[in-house]
This record gives sequence, structure tokens and C-alpha cells, in this order.
Amino acid sequence: MSWHGHLSLDYRRDGARTIAHDRHHGPLRVLQRLYPEGDAICHHVLVHPPGGIVGGDVLDIEARLAPGSHAVITTPGATRFYRSAGAEAIQNLKAQLAEDARLEWLPLETIAYQDSIALNKMRFELAPGAEMMGWDVVALGLPAADQAFDADSHPNGRFTQEIELPAIWLERGTVHSTDKLLLDSPLGWAGHRVMGTLWLASGTAMSRTRRESLLESARSLHTTHTLAATSGSSSPHEQVVVVRVLSTKVEPLMHLLTQIWGAWRQEAWQLPPCPPRIWRM
Repeated sequence: MSWHGHLSLDYRRDGARTIAHDRHHGPLRVLQRLYPEGDAICHHVLVHPPGGIVGGDVLDIEARLAPGSHAVITTPGATRFYRSAGAEAIQNLKAQLAEDARLEWLPLETIAYQDSIALNKMRFELAPGAEMMGWDVVALGLPAADQAFDADSHPNGRFTQEIELPAIWLERGTVHSTDKLLLDSPLGWAGHRVMGTLWLASGTAMSRTRRESLLESARSLHTTHTLAATSGSSSPHEQVVVVRVLSTKVEPLMHLLTQIWGAWRQEAWQLPPCPPRIWRM
């Protein structure tokens, strides 16, 4: 039996407080609403009680942020795409930010198991003055458990990733378990099986000085990290800066992205880093 889960999140300001209203259908819902930084920023933890996504499942998440609202959205654990008998499993996120809204999309890693057939789509629409930070971490298979995504005995795996900021940045790529050239080439994943992407985007063009400052703060961290050889940062558009990292394991990659996210938070928004409490549980 396939699941179709839908979660709608609406954020708005009520005086100095960001309040949220959520509606869900199926196995996708809000676990907690927290205010560790005070009333202005709402932290949400999203859960999927079945624990994983299988072929035929569709999970839709919609988030709407009214003017001046600020939301931090995360998950308590990894998103897991399990083995499929042939049908595609889909997770689809669409976020709309009104003017001067802020969003931090910070889920824990996504794991694509052997023979999974998965599509993970994210679309972020930013009005002028709106800004967001987001990351996405993909782990292919479970190599430590001898369950490689690209094992010769499991030729059917496919993972498609799409990140879109309309008219600003569109990235779409598919990794097939049989594509050894992409997975092992130094021009591709270079033998790594974990990839992380972190970005800061604005609905308004950022000055070159601001973009260079954000890139410099990121580079001061990733060039001195143990993953220095497989990390880099750039600004492909005047409204976005991006960090990309490859790793053999999730933990050091998440450590690096968390450091850069915290530095960007301080520099871009004058807010100290406040890692969601669920990450430490």
C-alpha cells in the first residue's frame, strides 16, 4: 500500500511573534513547535511516522511565510528512500516567502538505499526582500553496512535531485547505481557517496561586496576543514551563494555545513547560531 502524505505550513507575524498553522493528511506532520530564540522565530520539527519512503509513496510539503515571519524547519532523523519494486518514491517541497520573510530549511540527511527509485524536489519562491538558508545532504546506500548503492547485484537504483529558485538557480541531476563514471570519476562524485549542498538566497540582488563576504566566511571554514580537498563555494547568481561538499561519511560533512550555516547566520542576519535541540537528542 502506497502513502500519499500532505503537510501544509502557514507562518505569519502576530505582533512580535511568528505563529504557525499546520494541516496534514496522511503520515506527515509536525512533531514540535519551539521558540528557543524567542517569539520572533518559530522552530518546527517535521516527522514521517512510517520511518521511510517506498516506491509509490508521495510526500508533499507546502510552506507559506507571510511578510516578516521567520521559520526554522528540520527533521528528527534521516529521510530514507527504501528499495522499490519499480515505482518511484517522491518527496516534493514548495515554499513561498513573502517580502522580508526568512526561512531556514535544515533537514537531516537523505539516504537512498539499494534499488531505491527516488525523486526529491525542492522549490523556493522568494519575494523581494525575502531570504533563506537551506541545505541538502544526500547519502547513497549504507557502505558501512556493506549495502552499497552501486553494488553490482543491485543495478536498479536511481536518485533524482532537484533544487529550484525560479529564475535564479535550477539544479537537477540523476544518479544511477550503474553510472560508475559519474560516481567514481574525479569530475563526478570521485568515489564518495555523500554530497552536501548549502545555500543562502535572497529575493533581491545582493551586492558583490556582500556575496564576497559570505563566500570568504565560508572559505575560512571549509579550506581548513578535514574535507578541504572536496569542498568549494561560489556565487552562480547575484541572488545566491552556494557551498558544495563531498564526503565518505555524513557526520564530518554535517559538521562543516553546520559551522558555515552558523557563520552565515551571524553575518547575514546578525543572529547567533541556534542548532535545533532535536539534533542533540
